[in-house]
Amino acid sequence: MDFYLSPSLLSADFGNLQHTVETLNGSEADWLHIDVMDGVFVPNITIGQPVVKAIKAHAQKPLDVHLMIVNPERYIAGFKEAGADILTVHEEACHHLNRTLCQIREAGMKAGVSLNPHTPVDMLENVIEYADLVLIMSVNPGFGGQKFIENSYRKIEQTARLRQKYNPDLIIEVDGGVNLENARRLIDCGANALVAGNALFSAPDLVSEIAKFKRL
Repeated sequence: MDFYLSPSLLSADFGNLQHTVETLNGSEADWLHIDVMDGVFVPNITIGQPVVKAIKAHAQKPLDVHLMIVNPERYIAGFKEAGADILTVHEEACHHLNRTLCQIREAGMKAGVSLNPHTPVDMLENVIEYADLVLIMSVNPGFGGQKFIENSYRKIEQTARLRQKYNPDLIIEVDGGVNLENARRLIDCGANALVAGNALFSAPDLVSEIAKFKRL
């Protein structure tokens, strides 16, 4: 497999979420990406543990849960219970990032750490060996459908160099403005997981659009 594809449910029709999840079960998508926002860390509020649990009841793919919240360490056990398989927290939201990543692993999930567009990659050098995944935000977090930030390519390359030096099994995921036009370049820069929202859910046929991504 060249890369993991994680459709972002933030762009789905929340009134038909079960149908969407069941459609994704039959697609070539690898994970389901779920954005949890608290209206404090980012200027938007989305879903919490009860909805994640409801999604898990129908999902046949791993749940890739991205916490855009303050004090994420308080909710590790709750999201494990709700069904998260990957739990990603923000470097900017964690006072003790090393400990938080270790707690996520100890709870039985893959541990991810995300960087906002303004945060330099070298902030991760002393913790990257404790992460299973680094999520590079290629838009400012909080809303779907934003324009891709071009310097994200450089950040992916910088993260790939850290992977080579400290953690060869690290997954580098990219979220924000990902589409068929830039996906191959993202992979060539070192990404091996892509989150796509509007580019998938605005297509006439979701399953066919996922197949196009997977054949890049």
